[in-house]
Amino acid sequence: MAERGSGGGRLLLDTVEELIAELPGRVRGGRERLSESALAALRGISDELNLVTRDELDELELRVAQLEHRLRLLEGQPPDLPPAA
Repeated sequence: MAERGSGGGRLLLDTVEELIAELPGRVRGGRERLSESALAALRGISDELNLVTRDELDELELRVAQLEHRLRLLEGQPPDLPPAA
């Protein structure tokens, strides 16, 4: 009966060791799923509030800078000088 008890204990230890070995992979997977869910929720909120993304803002700033540059060229001003007020 002692052998049977120690065999069960060994099985328990083996199971615990296996779970501990798998833990980092499970945590990583859970963290990725949580991050994806959180990101999706934030995107949904920003869409509802009609907020722009950083990429959209950067693109708009670039387009405005290009238009200002073209306008300066059309007005004949050197590009280094700000437009006269």
